[in-house]
Amino acid sequence: MRALTVLCTSGLAAEAKIARRAGFSVVVGAGDRERTKALVDTALAEARFLVSFGVAGALASNLEPGDVVLSGEVIAPDGRWKSEETLCGRLSTLARKIGAVEGPVYGAPSILAIRREKERAWRETGAVAVDLESDVVARAATKAQIPFLVLRSIADTRDRNLPPAALIPLAADGTPEMLRVLANVIRRPRQIAALCALAFETRRALAALNRPARALHALVGGV
Repeated sequence: MRALTVLCTSGLAAEAKIARRAGFSVVVGAGDRERTKALVDTALAEARFLVSFGVAGALASNLEPGDVVLSGEVIAPDGRWKSEETLCGRLSTLARKIGAVEGPVYGAPSILAIRREKERAWRETGAVAVDLESDVVARAATKAQIPFLVLRSIADTRDRNLPPAALIPLAADGTPEMLRVLANVIRRPRQIAALCALAFETRRALAALNRPARALHALVGGV
């Protein structure tokens, strides 16, 4: 029987740790879409189910840090993918169990860093949350004819503008490039308050993934 692959698509090492603790196999794209695609393509040989897992930004105005989103539908500028109907029914049951919001997720080609960009994406797509990699997962799963889903927790609300230091690419292992972050903060110290608030909200989002990850593994671990 082939192993379940969970893709930590926002690339954080902290996300991978949560997923592995729940019992999943993990690949870490470190926020790089091309790297993520290459890792997913390789993982497909041993995968029977793909999950886009991690933190996300809110597009729906009612979502707060730590809110969990569970979805079988992904939208991108060049396509739309929906998981099989039988799985979607099971997702609704799981969503009620873990208190998750259901709705499409937008796979953006680049980070939506400011409120105006998030509002526009919501109006154009109707998606409730956004990340950089869920479309990579959905596209690969559809091509391989295996199911997929998205399990995400909100780290930044629609109203939050991301500080410049938060946009610095991650290291290849999915950890922050702390020297580059520190240098950016020194050059632009007015972002410190916003950066600290975002860090707090991200920790809240990560903590909120623990129970849903275990519940998801119980649902799909035997698929």
